[in-house]
Amino acid sequence: MILSMLSNRRSTLLRAVLVGVALVVWLGIGSVGGMAQGKLSQVQTNDASAFLPSSAESTRAAEESKGFVDTETLPALVVLQPADGSEVTPDQLAAVQDWAEAFPDEALPPGNEGTWSDYLVGEVAVVPSQDGEAILVAYSLDGASSEELLADEEGVTDSFVLALRESLESELGATATSAGELGLQAWVTGPAGFVADLVTAFGGIDGVLLLVALGAVLLILVLVYRSPFLPFVVILTAVFALCLAGLVVYNLAANGTLVLNGQSQGILSILVVGASVDYALLLVARYREELAHVEHPAEAMKRALRACVEPIAASAGTVIAGVLCLLLSDLGSNRSLGPVAAIGIASALLGALTLLPALLLVFGKRSRILFWPRAPRPVPVVAHEADHAHVDTTVEPDPADGTGLWPRLARFVGRKARPVWIVTALALAVGAAFLPTLNASGTNQVDIFLTDVDAVAGEEVLAEHFPAGSVQPAIVIVDEADVDAVTTAAEGVDGVESVTPYTGAPAGVEGDTAAVVVVDGRVRLDVATTASADTQDAVATVEELRTAVHGASPTALVGGAAAETLDTNLASERDLRVIVPVVLLVIGVILMFLLRSVVAAGLLLAANVLSFAAALGVSAIVFNHVLGFAGADPVVPLFAFVFLVALGVDYSIFLMTRVREESLKIGTRAGVVRGLAVTGGVITSAGVVLAVTFAALGVIPLLFLAQIAFIVAFGVLLDTLVVRSLLVPALVHDLGRRTWWPSALSRHQEHGLHKVAPDLE
Repeated sequence: MILSMLSNRRSTLLRAVLVGVALVVWLGIGSVGGMAQGKLSQVQTNDASAFLPSSAESTRAAEESKGFVDTETLPALVVLQPADGSEVTPDQLAAVQDWAEAFPDEALPPGNEGTWSDYLVGEVAVVPSQDGEAILVAYSLDGASSEELLADEEGVTDSFVLALRESLESELGATATSAGELGLQAWVTGPAGFVADLVTAFGGIDGVLLLVALGAVLLILVLVYRSPFLPFVVILTAVFALCLAGLVVYNLAANGTLVLNGQSQGILSILVVGASVDYALLLVARYREELAHVEHPAEAMKRALRACVEPIAASAGTVIAGVLCLLLSDLGSNRSLGPVAAIGIASALLGALTLLPALLLVFGKRSRILFWPRAPRPVPVVAHEADHAHVDTTVEPDPADGTGLWPRLARFVGRKARPVWIVTALALAVGAAFLPTLNASGTNQVDIFLTDVDAVAGEEVLAEHFPAGSVQPAIVIVDEADVDAVTTAAEGVDGVESVTPYTGAPAGVEGDTAAVVVVDGRVRLDVATTASADTQDAVATVEELRTAVHGASPTALVGGAAAETLDTNLASERDLRVIVPVVLLVIGVILMFLLRSVVAAGLLLAANVLSFAAALGVSAIVFNHVLGFAGADPVVPLFAFVFLVALGVDYSIFLMTRVREESLKIGTRAGVVRGLAVTGGVITSAGVVLAVTFAALGVIPLLFLAQIAFIVAFGVLLDTLVVRSLLVPALVHDLGRRTWWPSALSRHQEHGLHKVAPDLE
């Protein structure tokens, strides 16, 4: 007895030490990682051209184009027009001229030395429109110095545009919504204006997005647990996991190991919160179940971890493997999301398996208090006399015999397995039939914002009064001997306004009387298009331009903003063709090893692909006919596929690992009924949590994130409520033991059916 007491004391001390160490380590991670999470926006790169592969034609054209200019520039365009729609007066033009020349001499924001002229290249250009109804003021930001950061930790581009808008209002009284004494309205647009407005939109990722996601999840957890303590334990786990992910990603991005953009940062936050809570729900549910069987919480946690580590680790491994397939992408933005998302999922896994158990056991024997007022207690068992010996055996209540929603649904699926899976499969197929109607060929830049922004409104005014394509012309780099042939070919393309050899003067602003610049026997041609460079019409024009130019000179290169968009679209379409099969193969292999079955793995993959197709088909209907979106980027289907298939398989893994566990005891068909009855509530809660967290992306007013938010949120709910609750269990029940082929379980006779659901016989 003394030895037993000493052993118990050693075990108690060891548990206390492990819990203490886990809490101290995670507190340290939180203190450092919290600061890193807040600084992630400082290491973002949101320039689309930075993500293109070096082999892309626009990238090669950009590299050669650098030889023609001393400094790469980023245009910031101010467009002004009389508020009453009249022509610009000489007094208005003179006032704008004076303001435009004086602005570069304004001091930088407090804490910085110098003036804005330190970041500008060339002279300011003030150009009245040919119709006399608008004025264009063009500034050229130094492309290299605009990458620096000011002391206020805002990017130069963002701060410069903000300073322009403030100066316009204070000096001229001109804004987009009001006109001062001069009677002028003003907008800041162009590439710099769009970058600044994107930075503003992504600024909500650090605060608003997280608050909305965590607040919604907390509300759901309160409803699930009906406890004032347990939801905060789960939320704390998610927050600390996010700190760990932020710490790792920040240091990797700051050192140039990976590229982080605003989209990746938003998805990282959502993935970590959603995955952390999902894993926590599964572990806590099993922990609560075990608390009803044993007296000490530590023993219950040991049993829960033993049962949950495999499915949780397999779930995390599946998602990590899926997102890492993005490393095969030609686009740097897609490649960067792979490791960023993988780091997030790994952080969620570590938090769920180390921090969460420590928090749940922090009160030792009294840890049940965290479940108050519904703290589970050991359930008395019923004693029965054995048939052939006077030995008492114990029989615990069977969860599949209950009267709750999930036991009743499980028994219904067991009774009507074949009709259930046929009807649900047909319903999903109907939704999938609308998949081809999803317009994912690209969008105009003005369509990416879901709220009114200055850059978009200014772009519309600019296009109305000035040659739209002259602001960012397409660039053709060609051998000097082929200039005439290429010029003739380019001028014959529909949508081309003019073709001008580069002389060093800004196209469309000053004359071109200077000598043509020749670098290593190559000449640069600026091709002004009818459509603005940030529209899909300009992209189509550039695609035709490439065909015509290559016919005249095979060595010619076509670049520029529209060409970069074209190459991005082509790379995205290629990624979809390459990455989707690889994701399916990788996840299929993981499922085979986890479930020890080829049939089960194939069944789960097929069900999730059908679910994905249905989610995308329904999304196409919503986007086209309800929300009226102009289209979608080609990367949207790829991201939706990776997240929906990888995350959707999660819930099937949670279900099927429990079904397999029960099948080893009572047979496959009975195991399906019991497995669905036991896991239904917790998996549905996890699905709702993940759907809500992804839906929170919708608070960022950008088209891409809104579309990803809807597709993934709807797809997760579809997968949770239909595929995992009806389709998969019905198929497995109908197949019976054949589900586990070729493992030994496929050869076991069904048994114990009467114990679970006598009405199935």
